[in-house]
Amino acid sequence: MNDVFDWAIEVVLNHEGYDQKICQKNGLETRFGLSRHQYPSLNLAQLSREQAVEIYRRDWWHAYGYGQIKDIMLATKLLDLSVQLGAGTAHRIVQRALRAAGFCVVEDGVLGAKTLKAVNQTMPSSLLAALRAEAAGYCRWLAQRRPELEHQLESWLKRAYA
Repeated sequence: MNDVFDWAIEVVLNHEGYDQKICQKNGLETRFGLSRHQYPSLNLAQLSREQAVEIYRRDWWHAYGYGQIKDIMLATKLLDLSVQLGAGTAHRIVQRALRAAGFCVVEDGVLGAKTLKAVNQTMPSSLLAALRAEAAGYCRWLAQRRPELEHQLESWLKRAYA
């Protein structure tokens, strides 16, 4: 399953930017998409790309079970949404999409056994389309709720539909 992670992390890093320096993102210092807020003891100035990849592998891919998703595009999209919007939000988005497809899953933000089973039972292309639409809807809602972030809506939507 490492091949799937390797492919998925390239998508995430492409969206986050292959930061060779610390940058400001939403008022937070980030590098390779990892923020000082999330990892306060991490030395961002010294963070290598390889270290960032291992953090994503450990704290995102393995911790949330994305490697258990059979379809590479769905696993990648869920990892990318988790990095972009937060894992709980990404998991709620996939649960909403699954409920719209007729699966009986609880919208609790946890990627548990029932949600994973439903993800693996869906037609991947249909669920991927629903994930994109749900993510875009969430981004629009967030931009309305937080007007100071509205200037980022276009880039958020581009990523949601990617």
